[in-house]
Amino acid sequence: QVQLVESGGRLVQAGDSLRLTCAYSGPTFSSYLMGWLRQAPGKEREFVAIITRNSIGTYYQDSVKGRFTISRDNAKNTVYLEMNNLKREETAVYYCAEASEFTTDPDKCEFWGEGTQVTVSA
Repeated sequence: QVQLVESGGRLVQAGDSLRLTCAYSGPTFSSYLMGWLRQAPGKEREFVAIITRNSIGTYYQDSVKGRFTISRDNAKNTVYLEMNNLKREETAVYYCAEASEFTTDPDKCEFWGEGTQVTVSA
């Protein structure tokens, strides 16, 4: 059974950096594209970033390009999201998700974890 466990979220100040980690339990990690989603209070879940199975390809939401970096380690069944220069409006619960095909639609991700809270203060 697949399980995704996100960690690393905490309270930071605007402009700070943070690295999120997602630990994947299951036999098929390298078979999936992996992504990060987020959901701010009162808003719908939105796509943040996605990475291909072999890490060759990455794609980001426009607002995070140049500041966020997604990466994965297939040997460790882990995916990361490095976030720099965080903004207050990026306060959200961040979720790790898997997808069989490239997508930027959260509803097309097949599975995600419980999330980790990132709070960005002024």
